[in-house]
Amino acid sequence: MNHFNTLYKRYPLLSECRDDIQKAYEALRDSFETNHKMLICGNGGSAADADHWSGELLKGFCSQRALSDEWRTKLTPEVAGNLQNALPCIPLTGFSSLSTAYANDVNPHYIFAQLCWGLAQKGDVLVGISTSGNAENVCLAAQVAQAKGGKVISLTGIGGGKLADLADIAVRVPEKETFKVQELHLPVYHAICLELEEYFFAVQ
Repeated sequence: MNHFNTLYKRYPLLSECRDDIQKAYEALRDSFETNHKMLICGNGGSAADADHWSGELLKGFCSQRALSDEWRTKLTPEVAGNLQNALPCIPLTGFSSLSTAYANDVNPHYIFAQLCWGLAQKGDVLVGISTSGNAENVCLAAQVAQAKGGKVISLTGIGGGKLADLADIAVRVPEKETFKVQELHLPVYHAICLELEEYFFAVQ
């Protein structure tokens, strides 16, 4: 877990979250290892973090993640040479047509919940990002994800809000102001991504 040790050296404040960050990593690792997926959502800057986090999983982060020889035999050399191994992560922030239709036709607070209803399966993990922990649409998504048999990880500020109470694993970074919370969220999910990449693909 060298990446986590580096995280706490660079950001000593995050040592307070050490156990929960470890649990979050383990929940994601176990889900991916059993061929399940990660769903992720948030609003505003947290939506940007959701997209960012998914990008680190869906392609190489610090490793090239070259395809195995087995997969290379199923593809042309050109195609195989331009693909990288990925971990399945769906940012719920990216469904613009569904989101606008649902907001207009039904209820904007339930967009993420509807996506969880349609996409979440038993064994999946939903990561809900909210600096306050009180984003209603993220909390509703958490309830649906759990009803579908998934685990919920919350990434919030120090209080945790309603989302932390709903989550199976609550990572509460020790800041209150929105921009300061967001500044600590990024190194947390980068460290988790580095550990996942090393576990599944090793550094190449």
